Amino acid sequence: MSEDGKIDYAEVMRRLPHRYPFLLVDKAEEFVPATSIVGIKNVTHNEPFFPGHFPIDPVMPGVLIVEAMAQTGALLMSKTLDVAVADKVIMFMSIDGVRFRKPARPGDQLRMQVKVIKARGDAYKFRGETFIDGKLAAEAEFMAMVVTVPTPATEPAA
Repeated sequence: MSEDGKIDYAEVMRRLPHRYPFLLVDKAEEFVPATSIVGIKNVTHNEPFFPGHFPIDPVMPGVLIVEAMAQTGALLMSKTLDVAVADKVIMFMSIDGVRFRKPARPGDQLRMQVKVIKARGDAYKFRGETFIDGKLAAEAEFMAMVVTVPTPATEPAA
């Protein structure tokens, strides 16, 4: 990350375990440790959900906008807590007060403004707002926590 609070795509890939087609954050800006972050998602016509949602009038599913906000929160947690993705994962715990205000379509850029409401150890509560062209598109409060990934059992020697 540079000193100006930006997180590039390479760092997003190092910090989040998600991969195509489920990685929904391209980069981040305005990162302030344990406080806030702005995630960026460029919505393209090549998204895998558009052929079925909906072919004549493509709209990004609202649940994926919420997931993009959650991934932005996970990126803030990962960077703040310096979570090693090799043995830890940040899991979505709850969501409240979801409201959708404007549909996301191909060509839109989602700006997910995520702020920490409360942090206790490895659990965080967030308030997220997603904007498209400066207009509120979605909002929610959600929680996430760091969970240790179980390691696969080793095979006994023959």
